[in-house]
Amino acid sequence: MPYRKLTALLIGTCLYTITFTQSTDANLHASKPEYAIPYIVPSQNDIVKTLDKVYNYINANTTAAFINKKTKEVVNPAQVDTNTVFQKGDFRITSYEWGVTYAGMLNASEATGDAKYANYTKEKLQALASSYATFKKLYETYHLNSNPLRSVVNPEALDDAGAMCAASIKLIRTEANADVRTMVDNYMNFIFNKQFRFKDGTLARMRPLPNTLWLDDLFMSVPALAQMGKLTGNQKYFDDACKQVLQFSQRMFNKEKKLYMHGWVEGMEPHPQFHWARANGWAVMAMAELLDVLPTTHPSYKAVMQQYKLHVEGLAKYQSGQGFWHQLLDREDSYLETSATAIYAYAVAKGINRKWLDAKAYGPMCLLAWNAVTTKVNDKGQVEGTCVGTGMAFEPAFYYYRPINVYAAHGYGPVLLAGSEIIKMIKQFKFGMNDSALQFVN
Repeated sequence: MPYRKLTALLIGTCLYTITFTQSTDANLHASKPEYAIPYIVPSQNDIVKTLDKVYNYINANTTAAFINKKTKEVVNPAQVDTNTVFQKGDFRITSYEWGVTYAGMLNASEATGDAKYANYTKEKLQALASSYATFKKLYETYHLNSNPLRSVVNPEALDDAGAMCAASIKLIRTEANADVRTMVDNYMNFIFNKQFRFKDGTLARMRPLPNTLWLDDLFMSVPALAQMGKLTGNQKYFDDACKQVLQFSQRMFNKEKKLYMHGWVEGMEPHPQFHWARANGWAVMAMAELLDVLPTTHPSYKAVMQQYKLHVEGLAKYQSGQGFWHQLLDREDSYLETSATAIYAYAVAKGINRKWLDAKAYGPMCLLAWNAVTTKVNDKGQVEGTCVGTGMAFEPAFYYYRPINVYAAHGYGPVLLAGSEIIKMIKQFKFGMNDSALQFVN
């Protein structure tokens, strides 16, 4: 072949190869990844559809009606006796998990403008309040734990009182005619005056070992104290709430990981650290709830805000590529858990909406978390992938093998809270796809 023709052929081949390669690279760059979850900016309509599925399931499967456990007949509250129980539903409407659900319903109405969510909370809490005096008298007479309102009339732990108290106060603040103050005062009397504390005032338990701190108890106390401070204007409640956050953090916050250990026992050295996801959720949500009503002039405001921001920074580092967080946050071979993921979405989105956190830095994380959560709300409106109620352990197997179940009530309130707070976030801030990535848009 003549030299000139060979040279032209080689040059043409190289140009074709370069052009083809560039074209292929461009196509690859624009190709759609096979994400395990929806990778989108959710619309308000889509979020509401998820909230409605959860609402419809809950509304159809919980009741405030009483029956006679022997005859199965419906009982008027004025006719209650030792055979009176709640009519069977899927969940206990007096539990701390349902306190979170009541708060979630109120937040959903605020975000969507749909009164049905708040009406659910009002109906259930008003039913409990209207029966309070009768069941209190019954309990004082017979002291039976089978009394369906035992945890309401005679709280014995922060689990009985905190979340229910906080939700009841929120109802009072949104519904001027809500008649639940007697329950609130009884709950608060237990939290403020009766729950066991260390000498420095830190709320503690005597199980599983004497003088134990449960990270869960930040949520089982702080939001109620904060709401009581807001309701009454009495600073002692704000002081106590701030004290709990700062004194728990002093003992339980890992400054390197920026995560909390689940349990702390006085006199234990060293401390095995297990960074259980939902407990960290209770902590970050407790701080968000406190900051929402704490006066900025309070002496501890800056310290609580700093602690909240440090914790959010730590949590962000451990989000999985599927949007969820792991059951043990820093152990990627533990399973992905729904309730904690929803709690983080709520507590961080709340910080963005209140301008405590940067929407550019944390907004995409919240959207990814919410998108993940939506994949766990099934067609019935049940929340899948939620760890059941969990005690405390000092070895990892306990946490790795805790069951998940759609009847774990801990998942429902967080999903309602997360979805409604994400609605508020996308109303206030603009997000979109930039170079195929979820981004804040100026």
